[in-house]
Amino acid sequence: MATSNDIKNGTVLRIDGQLWTIIEFQHVKPGKGGAFVRTKMKNVVSGKTVDKTFNAGIKVETANVDRRDYQFSYMDGDDFVFMDTDTWEQFHIPATVVGDAKDYMLEGMSVMIAMNEGTPLYVELPTSVVLEITHAEPGLQGDRSTGGTKPATLETGKEIQVPLFLEAGVKVKVDTRDGSYLGRVNE
Repeated sequence: MATSNDIKNGTVLRIDGQLWTIIEFQHVKPGKGGAFVRTKMKNVVSGKTVDKTFNAGIKVETANVDRRDYQFSYMDGDDFVFMDTDTWEQFHIPATVVGDAKDYMLEGMSVMIAMNEGTPLYVELPTSVVLEITHAEPGLQGDRSTGGTKPATLETGKEIQVPLFLEAGVKVKVDTRDGSYLGRVNE
């Protein structure tokens, strides 16, 4: 247990049996009345975001979340198999927990997995990854005042928008938060 005064970004709270991560917080001390903490919280499982206000000094239940590096090994049916790089222990995580992270993961990639009491909560990717374009239609030059884009399929099967000049076989840097093209990678 902690108090609302201990809340900071990244803190995980247990409220009504659900886990919520603090995204933003602000301690407020108005001229009249008692102080309070205004927060923006994200549900760890569903990803839903809500605003919640706590009075200053009230007790809140914190959850112990262990974030550790793991390596994505392979797919086993609908499960993703990860390996602990310290103990070499392998374990299965269902696709529902992995979520959209699957669109950016390749075998052998290191990811961070958050666990609470042995239960995997979510997979956290690096902010950007380098992936190869496997399919892209030829770009058509036409009259336009700004650079155009076209859809391209990455080696993971994810489709993103890329500049017209890119072709299949080119490696690109992709933002894992929103799937946006960040640039070409020369290797």
